[in-house]
Amino acid sequence: MRKLLHFRDFSIFKKIMAAFLAALLPLMLITWIINQQGAASIRKGISESMMNTTHFYLDSLDQEVDRIYRYLPNYVMDTDLMELAATGDVMSAYERSAKVLEIQKRLHLMKDSSPFIQESRAYVPLIERTILSSSYETKVEEQEYQAMRQSTNMYDQPFIYWQNRLFISMQYPGSTVRDPLFAISIELSTNKIIEKLSQITNSREGQTAMLRMDQEWSLVSGSNTGLLEVMKQLAVDKQEQQAKEGYETIKFEGKRYLTVYRYSELWNSYLVSSVPESAILGPIRKYQVWFWCAAVLAVGIVLFFSYSLRRLIYRPLMRLIYSFRRVQQNKLEYIAIDRGEDEFGYLYHAFNNTVSSLKTLIEENYEQQIRNQRSELKRLQSQINPHFLYNCFFVLCRLIKSDHQKEKAYQFCLYIGQYFQFITRNTEDEIPLSMEMDHSRTYVEMQRICYGDRIEVEFDARVPDMMVPRLIFQPIIENAYVHALGNMRGNGKLRVYGEPQDNTFILCVEDNGDSISDLNIQQLNDRLARPHYTFEETTGLINVHRRLQLRYGEEYGITVSRSDLGGLKVTIQLRMS
Repeated sequence: MRKLLHFRDFSIFKKIMAAFLAALLPLMLITWIINQQGAASIRKGISESMMNTTHFYLDSLDQEVDRIYRYLPNYVMDTDLMELAATGDVMSAYERSAKVLEIQKRLHLMKDSSPFIQESRAYVPLIERTILSSSYETKVEEQEYQAMRQSTNMYDQPFIYWQNRLFISMQYPGSTVRDPLFAISIELSTNKIIEKLSQITNSREGQTAMLRMDQEWSLVSGSNTGLLEVMKQLAVDKQEQQAKEGYETIKFEGKRYLTVYRYSELWNSYLVSSVPESAILGPIRKYQVWFWCAAVLAVGIVLFFSYSLRRLIYRPLMRLIYSFRRVQQNKLEYIAIDRGEDEFGYLYHAFNNTVSSLKTLIEENYEQQIRNQRSELKRLQSQINPHFLYNCFFVLCRLIKSDHQKEKAYQFCLYIGQYFQFITRNTEDEIPLSMEMDHSRTYVEMQRICYGDRIEVEFDARVPDMMVPRLIFQPIIENAYVHALGNMRGNGKLRVYGEPQDNTFILCVEDNGDSISDLNIQQLNDRLARPHYTFEETTGLINVHRRLQLRYGEEYGITVSRSDLGGLKVTIQLRMS
């Protein structure tokens, strides 16, 4: 309810713009939601498609490998191989060659039985030969032979990964008590397997990896090693969660990748496939571009509408309001009529007629009295403006002369510039109180350079938004420096604070000076209580008091009293409305 009442106080321009945006933004939001839901639907569909593709290729690969190692025992029980491995050293060369040729035929038949078999081998230690499908004149490589003997339970761990090569092996006899007579190994073609895996994401610029979880080997269909590490971490996380399959989005180098994973019991591995979302959502990007084009167009419409509204309604209305405010400030000025016969043209004519009538009344009754009062205020203000500036150049010369005060001299010059700018840039009789406070802070910073850390200043004046006569506050602070703090032997303290009281704003300046007595304070109050008395030497304090009374009335102005800090307390009363 409070927000609604606060909205009623908004300007007409803000209300119209709020209504326009209230109609436009829901349409943009609905469009954005539709676009996002479409992207989510496509992402889900592609994920399910990739998952089905992963199932198909992984199942076909599992079936092929399962068929290979289930038929491997039939080759191990070959009688020719058993006879050669047991009595090959006593055979004649002819018999040994005949046996080898028969074994090679079977090995060649085994190799051709599957596109995933790169080579089939038989290791015969007795004759120190490794028989390949096409050659047997090779010696037994001891390291390779020992690696092929590592698998003791083929059905639990069918694969041997050795020197970046993948094998399925079986020895005879299978007992590990004594050395085997021979061993047969099937070397799987990793290139063929990788080629098979790459078909999952080949058309979408992705990467697929078969990641063995209990050994440090993997088959990868891409070359992005950084992405591979992220995929490995995903597989580790899913193994800890005991998740068998699924899909999710991973991030790598600022890009999002749609990733599907599935666990294979046979390989004891995770098959992980990652595809850039940019490749998946390619079709919908076009609609997103159109959405942002529509958003830019909507912004352009809002800007055009606000410009038109501002030009046709807001500016003429603000001119009228500004003119009324000028009338409140006793500045009766006509509005230049640049409108036709519309509503604003009528209001401008009516306003000018009203101003003309007011001018006539003022000239007849009050103009002379106001002119006299403004003349006195200008005279008092002219006495305040040049106050204390004759000391600035002396301080600046002293800072420049010192070799260690160059930075302070530079800062002091900036403060002097700000001080002169405040005095000369604005000829208005009244300014915002916040601007007056900023000018006083500049003066305090100048004095801080002059006095160093000997004088502590506490500024706690949060001022309201109101207009006041120029130079009403800085002379009070200057009075504290000149008459109280400047000649103290010890450390000085200056406190500035303000607070509202009903329709009055109170500004206080206190110091801990020890040069003023209670009698002096009483005498100063007596002088302030006689506003029409003319002094031979008019001080800044008296001038400010006189100007405030001219502006606000006799009940406002300055009073002085004993400060809680021990020095003088100057209280300034300002009317807020």
